[in-house]
Amino acid sequence: MATLLTQPAKSQVSAAALGRFAGLSLLLALLPGCQSVMMTTDTSATIRFIDASPDAPGLDIYENTTAIAYNLGFGTITSYIPVTPGTYTFSADAAGTRQVLIANKQTLAGEHHYTAIIGNIQASLQENIFTDQTAPAPTGQVSFRFIDQATKVGAVDIYLVPSTGKLTTAAPVATNIVFTGNTGYINVATGTYAIAVVPTGTVPIATTVTLLTGPQQTYSAGAVRTVVLIDSQILTTPAVQAIIADDYDSPSATS
Repeated sequence: MATLLTQPAKSQVSAAALGRFAGLSLLLALLPGCQSVMMTTDTSATIRFIDASPDAPGLDIYENTTAIAYNLGFGTITSYIPVTPGTYTFSADAAGTRQVLIANKQTLAGEHHYTAIIGNIQASLQENIFTDQTAPAPTGQVSFRFIDQATKVGAVDIYLVPSTGKLTTAAPVATNIVFTGNTGYINVATGTYAIAVVPTGTVPIATTVTLLTGPQQTYSAGAVRTVVLIDSQILTTPAVQAIIADDYDSPSATS
């Protein structure tokens, strides 16, 4: 069984990007286990980057010609970076060079958060940019979005196994999710869950070998999470890991 990769180490964000935080009046939570951004009444946008490519080199991230993050490695995620609303070309270069590996033009709207995922194998590198949910989940619920960036497994079914239950008695929250698939946000009751992933069509039994069985984690009411499935690099059979990124936490929630 694979292990769950949660809150992976963040890459180095450039001084130019960090310098925007004060000018744009953004408060970034940088405590361990926290990635949420609390925005003030300004109209800035924010974007974060995830490296989901299993064989690409370290990545330097550029906003047009300005470096905003350095040496992003597989399975890592930047903090949200503030950006003035507008249209930009976001590119990923091989670290320490100006060799562009992939680029994507995107218009960022004010008061919106975005997640850019650089995924697939290096020979077929892709960059996809998603709009994040910035409002809390409905009362008494948690919102999860699952994005499949695992290149070595086929279609999967995804489970949220409650602390009071078992995989064998749980129902999947998403089925037949293929590479690059995006479930959109799914609302579930607030609680403690473990993420489990199996090949599509698997009917779990006591001896089922999962592609991923993560630890139990407690999610506060209103929390919003993006879960990105990526390849597991140390394995004897295909498996996946999961990056869990914080899209929203209630100001009263604890990390």
